[in-house]
Amino acid sequence: MSIERIGSTDRMSKIVKHNGTIYLCGQTASDPEWDITEQTERCLVKVDDLLKEAGSDRNKLLSVTIYVRDMKDFAAMNVVWDAWISDYEKPARACVEARMARPDLLVEFSVVAAQ
Repeated sequence: MSIERIGSTDRMSKIVKHNGTIYLCGQTASDPEWDITEQTERCLVKVDDLLKEAGSDRNKLLSVTIYVRDMKDFAAMNVVWDAWISDYEKPARACVEARMARPDLLVEFSVVAAQ
């Protein structure tokens, strides 16, 4: 069994690859001044970058779980998501309201993709 961990710290790895499946750590935006649109856009740029680093892309997404701090932001987040995914195969997806690790985080993406 081969497991490759990329970008590991004492707490986690940015990317884990196992049997042709890629798992990304949760992606959040780093600027507390950004609104839900800007945070979602930044998260998805980070997802693209990590997928590329792992040897994958949006067409190989298997599952995405989206955590939003407040469901009032659901529609605005979906505008960005829909534009980002429009020309690609659609993954399984869940979206839930969740308490975030920091109060300035409005959205987080957890991604699983094929290699």
